[in-house]
Amino acid sequence: MVLVWGMLIEERLSRSVLGAFFEVYNTLGFGFLEHVYVRALEEELAALGHRVDREVVVPVAYKGTIIATTRLDMVVDGKLVVEVKSTRELHGSARRQVLNYLRATNLEVALLLHFGPDAKFYRVIHQNHRDFKSV
Repeated sequence: MVLVWGMLIEERLSRSVLGAFFEVYNTLGFGFLEHVYVRALEEELAALGHRVDREVVVPVAYKGTIIATTRLDMVVDGKLVVEVKSTRELHGSARRQVLNYLRATNLEVALLLHFGPDAKFYRVIHQNHRDFKSV
């Protein structure tokens, strides 16, 4: 757990996004494809006053050279990566995927939201000390 000045990194924002996640899950339940949940979550977050950027393309650098790009499901308020999964079981690589998203950006916190048979979430933290541009 990473603490900054006695608080979790982006604690209020994380709580707000999690509230939206549970609102969407409680309304739609399990069984829809991922894009349905992402769109509903975008609506819920916008209604809460958040800025939501979808399908954010992020460069991946290797020794200072851009070698690829990756696409983030969502970035909320320019501070928090949100990755949505809607599979019955969450694949073990999902958390690693989210960690790599943080490593490719200058963002330090992400939420992996699983719209599975039971609503689950994982908060991923990675302290970045790089000079990347903001996504």
